[in-house]
Amino acid sequence: MTVHFIGAGPGAPDLLTLRGRDLIAAADLVLYAGSLVPAAVVAHARGDAVVIDSADMTLDQLVACMLEAHQAGKRVARVHSGDPSLYGAIGEQIRRLNDLGVDYDVTPGVPAYAATAAALGQELTLPGISQTVVLTRTTMRSSAMPNRETLETLALSGATLAIHLSARNTRYVEETLIPHYGADCPVVIAVRASWPDERIIRCRLDALHRIVKAERIRRTALILVGRVLAASDYSDSKLYDSEHFHLLRPKKKRMRAD
Repeated sequence: MTVHFIGAGPGAPDLLTLRGRDLIAAADLVLYAGSLVPAAVVAHARGDAVVIDSADMTLDQLVACMLEAHQAGKRVARVHSGDPSLYGAIGEQIRRLNDLGVDYDVTPGVPAYAATAAALGQELTLPGISQTVVLTRTTMRSSAMPNRETLETLALSGATLAIHLSARNTRYVEETLIPHYGADCPVVIAVRASWPDERIIRCRLDALHRIVKAERIRRTALILVGRVLAASDYSDSKLYDSEHFHLLRPKKKRMRAD
């Protein structure tokens, strides 16, 4: 049987993909991170399915659980928050499954930065303002950042930054980015984007640490930094420009006068 890694999306149960829903509904064993995945997502599981909150499980315990189910011919749904490809910690699980000869596949989910942009009602890539979004985090208690991926290095691009897993490191974020983005650079703090208790807080970069501390934000927060967040004076995209021609809108040949 196949172990299915499934992205649950950012929080709202109806942002789970149809494929993810159907795989959960067909599974004999559902493993999910209960601290991040809403119960309504795994409620799609059958009544006779085994549903386990993996929040307090170790990697060894997770893999052993999946392997036991696999050997018994049971279908396994391993449900992660957001999109599993971003800070989903599926890499080490997949490596173990490969070593054990267990088949797996991955179903993507809506990532937190996309849910945040939707909550803001805006585009993160505007002509002449920003055409790059960098998804990153800062070093905390988890693994260190590679030398060429430090916030100092990434800030040189001036791109829109989507900073994950850093709500407890905002003083460093603020002090590192101000020299590159300016003290007045717009910031959005998205807490539990798409959940019923979602909070979207706008501020300047030089107020980031103070506000996060005052609001007692500790986890499940995404920090967006960039001029695109408050831009209004930007050019229209060339995509729909009447003077811009492409394969599906070719330039018409001029009629030659007789």
